[in-house]
Amino acid sequence: MTLPSYALRSRLAALLLASATGGLAAAQTAPACDTIRLIEPYPPGGSTGVVARIVAQKLSADLGQTVIVENRPGASGNIGSAYVAKAKPDGCTLLIGTDATHAGNFYLFKDFPYHPIDDFTPITMAARNVLVLVAHPSFPAGSIPELIAHAKAKPGALFYGSSGIGSPHHLSGALFDHLAGTQMTHVPYAGNAPSIADLVGGQIGLVYSSLTSAEPHIKAGKIKPLGVTQRERYAGLPDTPAIHESLPDFEMTSWLGFFAPAGLPPPLLDTISQSMRTALQEPKTVAQLAELGLVVEASDPQTFAAQQKETFTSRGELIQANDIRAD
Repeated sequence: MTLPSYALRSRLAALLLASATGGLAAAQTAPACDTIRLIEPYPPGGSTGVVARIVAQKLSADLGQTVIVENRPGASGNIGSAYVAKAKPDGCTLLIGTDATHAGNFYLFKDFPYHPIDDFTPITMAARNVLVLVAHPSFPAGSIPELIAHAKAKPGALFYGSSGIGSPHHLSGALFDHLAGTQMTHVPYAGNAPSIADLVGGQIGLVYSSLTSAEPHIKAGKIKPLGVTQRERYAGLPDTPAIHESLPDFEMTSWLGFFAPAGLPPPLLDTISQSMRTALQEPKTVAQLAELGLVVEASDPQTFAAQQKETFTSRGELIQANDIRAD
């Protein structure tokens, strides 16, 4: 064998090895399973299901793998979330979670089955749910300053409804009382719809609600909006102020996002996160979710992790300060 021939064979061998290694690395950026299960820890029919299915379709197309949305409801989302927390971090089992399953619930329930931060890899925040404080048309206050003055004049006599104990709607009321120095009485309902029904019927004067449930009645003039709980005004209700404008430290956000079990390898995380963010940022998706009162916020994993930790800390402080328990 001549020297040039040997050198050529060596170069070819090196190229083949590099090609094989590169192919293996590429394969590792996609989950090594035929079917990816995206767990929704709530019953079918809610906004989490809509978002999960939009993202699942895009993820399936990008990876060339089947992605199914599987409902595992129960215990305010804790059952499905615990299931994913115990799964292998191989990208084959994912979760759509919320600020409840991954922040507030930890402080509301005894013997909690997982740790919202330690047991998960944040992939991307999907969207924020617009919450609004609404009142019956006959309610004497028509603005946040008027509500504060009215509540201070009648401590304990004003009632506000929410979708349940420990929900972002309930915590909005607790935060409002803390910052405004008021004492309003909380009335928990079994969901947002019955609280709005009682508000429209005049059985209660105030309700913290998701915009999705409140907006049709706002447009019909059956209830009036006093303020949104996010820091900025909502574009869909430009004439409704943010409560923050009257109470500078007030902000209550309700979000949903995607998680994997803790320990998801970075190449898999990057691939899955990028696909999900692309799906969420498509104009059709943004418009579709806006109809549900959701504002798309497709953040990268690092930003989402920081946002989750902030929510986890602030919810814990608020829930513990008000001694709120779900069981």
